[in-house]
Amino acid sequence: MPNSPLKKWTKISIPLLLGGFFLWYFIQGTTPEQRLQIWVNVRNANLFWVGVSLSLGLLSHLVRANRWKLLLATLNDKPKLSNCFYAVMYGYLANLGVPRSGEVLRGASYASSSRLNFQQSFGTIITERVIDFIMLISIVGLALLLETDQLLYYFDVNNINPFFTLLIVIPLIVLVFIGIKLLKNSKHTFVLKIRGFLIGLYDGIKSVFMLKQRWSFLFQTFCIWALYFVMFWVIKFSVSGTEDLSLGAILIGFIAGAFSMSITSGGIIVYPLAIATVFKLYGVPGDVGQAFGWVIWTSQTLLVIVVGTVSAILLSILNKKS
Repeated sequence: MPNSPLKKWTKISIPLLLGGFFLWYFIQGTTPEQRLQIWVNVRNANLFWVGVSLSLGLLSHLVRANRWKLLLATLNDKPKLSNCFYAVMYGYLANLGVPRSGEVLRGASYASSSRLNFQQSFGTIITERVIDFIMLISIVGLALLLETDQLLYYFDVNNINPFFTLLIVIPLIVLVFIGIKLLKNSKHTFVLKIRGFLIGLYDGIKSVFMLKQRWSFLFQTFCIWALYFVMFWVIKFSVSGTEDLSLGAILIGFIAGAFSMSITSGGIIVYPLAIATVFKLYGVPGDVGQAFGWVIWTSQTLLVIVVGTVSAILLSILNKKS
């Protein structure tokens, strides 16, 4: 059964077990003195630059909500920016517990307070994720041009192949379209239910092709990722020992952090380790690199917890009124 307790607990336990493994790895790989130094570096972080990073992070979430609003509007809906923002932040909050559950909850929470069904709402989110993955691959391509040796070395050491994911995603999308075509003429009750779900999903996915404000959508996509990068970059001014990191080093660290987020729930433990591994290539001590990772991970996670919790409450109020 797709929603069986076993499958549910598997989705929860695997990220937690991975997080536990990396916590053990972190403890085994550092001395008490190094762990103390990491804590000192985090505690002494310049709060002004942390605040700048938090502001940029919040702005990126707001731009994402507004970009999503453009997709939803193509389905003859009239979404409010506030509703989109609450749903986005609620989704991010859920992802901290169970990876990728946030996309489902975002679609469901928005659909419950609008005229759209879940399939249409979720379809627009799939579209977003595909476009964002293309952006990430583009950034990897840029990094390959600027920091070829360091990036290839990092991917080789950590057995990461970002292009393999693309090879998986594209056939899945093609299969969905083929499935819709094959089921189009069937009259079987079960098939009709599947067809209805897939058609609704397809309506959401094709929303990007119906955009009248395509340039605005592309501009906002660029802004989201530019804000992601800048909020990461400014942290170098908050941690002693990273102020002189080059743009290339920050770019590789940003990519490593982005891929590490998908390994555990919200990137806990592994995110700072990934960044420290990259920064070592540029002569930054491991404790300083981990302090950098902990500062940005902790600050952005707290932002999601606080704003996401408030958003979840506001969404429940909106759903009761609708």
